[in-house]
Amino acid sequence: MIKRYLVLFLLLLAAAATYGQSAPKRVKHAPKRVKQPHDVVAAYRVCAEFQRLLAENLDFDRAFEATFVKNPSRRRQVAIAESEHGDRDLAQVDTDTVVGSFKDQAQLIILLLPVIFAGGEDDQAKMFPAPIKAIFERKPPNDPQEFQAYAAQLKRDVTGFRAHFDKLAANNPAVAKNIEEYKKYLLTPLKPPNRIVQPMTAYSRGGVLRLDEEYYRIDQCAVIREDGQMRLIGYTFFTLRF
Repeated sequence: MIKRYLVLFLLLLAAAATYGQSAPKRVKHAPKRVKQPHDVVAAYRVCAEFQRLLAENLDFDRAFEATFVKNPSRRRQVAIAESEHGDRDLAQVDTDTVVGSFKDQAQLIILLLPVIFAGGEDDQAKMFPAPIKAIFERKPPNDPQEFQAYAAQLKRDVTGFRAHFDKLAANNPAVAKNIEEYKKYLLTPLKPPNRIVQPMTAYSRGGVLRLDEEYYRIDQCAVIREDGQMRLIGYTFFTLRF
């Protein structure tokens, strides 16, 4: 029985090979790509630029300044919407401090991602000694009067964790591999679908946009037109996995 099926299988293979040699070849034509509007092309470009800059040395401040919105009021709203400030009253805190604290929070998250997914439970104590663990347990103050001190501490935390991160990258193969994969992910080309990408409305994060204002969702980026250029208003980090 087995031999008969084996012989039949071999005959079918031979027939398929013969047909493949004699049958006319079908030429496959790639579907014609749609032409995206100028704003969509520019939105993909600025999102890719943000990720390219971030991939160089994981410096969020540099990538942010090159690609995010420039309007101070909107930058402030982006910072409040994207950070851990929650419902805290920041009306008395100046915009530079609010935006700066957001950038420092984002920088900590970016450096944390390749580390937190490296190794098992036994490695966590080495990767997160008490001073480093304290950085991620620190919460923004409820009292606006204490926010300046909190923002200054955040900057010191970024410096401290960056130094720790660099040591782990040099000495921990799992962390080094995750950094490499993280950068590879960031440098993956962004390709629009083969349909016209339409703008969206009702951006859900804080007061960054009015409900009727349009924006584009490009991969992990939220992008708007500002003063004739496409610029980011948000970026999602937590879909990254190692």
